[in-house]
Amino acid sequence: MVIETKRLIITTASQDEMIRFIEAQTDEILIKAYREMLQGCLDHPDQWDWYAIWFIKTKHGAHIGDLSFKGLNEDGSVEIGYGISEINQGNGYATEAVNEAVTWALKHSGVLRVEAETEPDNRASQRVLEKCGFRPNGMFGEEGPRFTLKRSFKDNENKSDCIL
Repeated sequence: MVIETKRLIITTASQDEMIRFIEAQTDEILIKAYREMLQGCLDHPDQWDWYAIWFIKTKHGAHIGDLSFKGLNEDGSVEIGYGISEINQGNGYATEAVNEAVTWALKHSGVLRVEAETEPDNRASQRVLEKCGFRPNGMFGEEGPRFTLKRSFKDNENKSDCIL
């Protein structure tokens, strides 16, 4: 899977790329999360894109972050997670990547909403979600407040309302 934006190329990782990426990590929490993603891919090879790590690179090839969905749920929901390297934050890359990934997800007929959660004091991540049309849903997850973007049936484009 490849998504191109004005400044970014976003691709799903292969099994080998995911293994190498996991082996390069030093944060135990991230290692655990990425291993769970890889296992999801292996358990659901027909839904690879919904479990894989998606690499976010600039058009010049610099790897600046990643995102992922956490599986396609039977209730029509998917959860997205994302991160941009610290040195590349503040340039709108997360907003651009999340917007395009959410737009891609909402084009699938089985997807009714996209959800995300952030740490309570991660205002930058919350702002990304708000720019992309997500709204707080009043729930709290393991990381903090949860946000939801519901599919709009008023048009057939199923684009998120992200303001870049």
